Amino acid sequence: MIVPDPKVARTLLTRYATLRIAQSEGERPETARELQDVTYTLCVLMGTSDVGEAVAAADALLAPAGAVTTAGPGLFLAV
Repeated sequence: MIVPDPKVARTLLTRYATLRIAQSEGERPETARELQDVTYTLCVLMGTSDVGEAVAAADALLAPAGAVTTAGPGLFLAV
């Protein structure tokens, strides 16, 4: 099994979180397109077609050994 590069995963998670925040503050076509691109890339990198699963997989990849990566419903971003 190929393991994604943690540095790439961290960069994508950071960009994904930043773009989600930007979109929540005001819808802009450029931001929406970039968010779509980052979402797709994160899903491909983590081997899933669901962004929630991709974020969870990236969090698990970046979490210290034995750490819990979710605290209930929602997303945890290890950025």
